[in-house]
Amino acid sequence: MQNETVAKKPHVVIVGAGFGGIRTARALAKNDVKITLIDKYNYHLFQPLLYQVATAGLSVDDIAYPVRAIFRDQKNVDFRLAEVSNVDFETKVVTMNTGQISYDYLVVAAGGMTNYFGMASMEKNGFGMKTLDESVEIRNHVLRMFELAAHERDADKRRALLTFVIVGGGPTGVESAGALSELIYHVMVKEYHNMNFKEVRIMLVEASDKLLATMPEELRDITVETLIRKHVEVRMCVQVTEYDGQRMSLKGGEVIPTYTVIWAAGVKANNLIDTLDVEQASMRRAVVNEYLQLPTRPEVFIIGDAAHCMQGERPLPMVAPVAMQQADATAKNIRNIIRGKELKKFVYKEMGNMATIGRNAAVVHMGKFKTHGFFAWAIWSFVHILRLIDFRNRAVVFVKWMWDYLVYERVVRIITRQ
Repeated sequence: MQNETVAKKPHVVIVGAGFGGIRTARALAKNDVKITLIDKYNYHLFQPLLYQVATAGLSVDDIAYPVRAIFRDQKNVDFRLAEVSNVDFETKVVTMNTGQISYDYLVVAAGGMTNYFGMASMEKNGFGMKTLDESVEIRNHVLRMFELAAHERDADKRRALLTFVIVGGGPTGVESAGALSELIYHVMVKEYHNMNFKEVRIMLVEASDKLLATMPEELRDITVETLIRKHVEVRMCVQVTEYDGQRMSLKGGEVIPTYTVIWAAGVKANNLIDTLDVEQASMRRAVVNEYLQLPTRPEVFIIGDAAHCMQGERPLPMVAPVAMQQADATAKNIRNIIRGKELKKFVYKEMGNMATIGRNAAVVHMGKFKTHGFFAWAIWSFVHILRLIDFRNRAVVFVKWMWDYLVYERVVRIITRQ
């Protein structure tokens, strides 16, 4: 009898355990519905801090948390470790690499992936930073470059080993450049006694004429000045055309010898969206209506980086606050459909922008409020710690940040893979 009752509950299938998927599941978990959450990883990842894993500031388990642990007290939430390959909207069936599952309501929160804009050589030889594995790979590589450079006698090759290029002037690029600088000039400089750190070169390359384009001009200028003080060479209005793993070519003919190019210049919707029979817009995102539904499929919601949602003249940005607000709105509208109530249109409430450039250095813009320096860094730190999914993660990250702040140390400098 109990199984029959459970079977009659509306079945909500959520694809993706990122900010949008986890938030939707949490918002619906206390309702009389059955929830299946599907992801190819068994953890929720706090992507905004991936760059700190890449620069030896945090460990992988500091910014990731098991999905099953999040929902251990919600008996109506089931997790499937699987990768979705297709959705049949007619039969309401999701196909995974481990089987199929039917749904009454579907929430696609598949997130985004690195967009190389068709540059095959960069995709092959550069480093993306959208997954834990990619961040660990960057960390291992950077540490290995110093080990190789420490005993390299050829001056040209040594300088190439010590040249680190970050492509993309958004928050990820700026934060990565600042963190890499602090790793090198606060930590590594104390341990490589025979190395000439004047040979180290950190470059931040941006194709447009602005870093942090959504920030006010005053804060953009402060960002550039701060990076320069941190020994970062800022190159704007510069386009990368090719990278073969040892030489990066720029539009205009300049060639920069380097073994390290980190690509932070673009994001697009997950490849899953390409397999669905949906209209797509910029960055391959699925076009949704004002309720975040597919226009012809009211039982299907698409949120977060996978959704092309217009507000005003521009689509909403591919950032965590958008996904989280869309998750709340989607959960409410699923409840409204089940209860026969009117749906509510989604309206995004702007949360502002912020980016850290390193120790005591950040920029924050919220409405008319804008600030920089230590106060902005404190705000950035507080917000990011608060958004971590679990108390343990918050406590560990706070302690590591304080340790780094007090003693200029990065504790996660282990090369784990050769």
